[in-house]
Amino acid sequence: MGLLTNLRDSISRVTDGLFAADEPKRIGIYGPPNAGKTTLANRIARDWTGDAVGPESHIPHETRRARRKENVEIERNGRTVTIDIVDTPGVTTKVDYKEFLDHDMEKDDAVRRSREATEGVAEAMHWLREDVDGVIYVLDSTTDPFTQVNTMLIGIIESQDLPALILANKTDLPGSDVQQIANAFPQHETIPLSALEGDNMDEVYTKIAEYFG
Repeated sequence: MGLLTNLRDSISRVTDGLFAADEPKRIGIYGPPNAGKTTLANRIARDWTGDAVGPESHIPHETRRARRKENVEIERNGRTVTIDIVDTPGVTTKVDYKEFLDHDMEKDDAVRRSREATEGVAEAMHWLREDVDGVIYVLDSTTDPFTQVNTMLIGIIESQDLPALILANKTDLPGSDVQQIANAFPQHETIPLSALEGDNMDEVYTKIAEYFG
């Protein structure tokens, strides 16, 4: 009986592994608030499924809960890569309700939004540590990438041994400086793009297939 049980368990582990290999990889879209993560998620989802992932806004922390778009099939160079996109809340060290008051928001709404955003940061970190198979890290190329949050997140990604693609977003804006992002994280390849305008998305899709296929 012991031999049969061990054989059955071995077969079960093999078949489970085969089925797991066919499952889409969960790719988390990470970065600081207002880097264009949801804009990118929507661009990818619309290009390949026709649907959006979530609402976009110029107000920080519009995304306060992780949103998932499953079974996104990306075709590149004669092959198809299937991924689940996880659009995560922007990660920051502190969410102050006062920053929302600058966007004509009532105090009660600002306090609620800051609380939800703080909870969203915790959820994003949980996804990063437990539930993603790879990371697309989005940075605003018009801002300084040398921040505590970026350094911490890139360090966690590397410690988890996750494949990571760094995107320098908002190249359509004045003051965009892709090189400063490349200099900040020279151990990773940096791809420029404008998720809003769709600039250089062909290269982005090629790299997604290469990194996560």
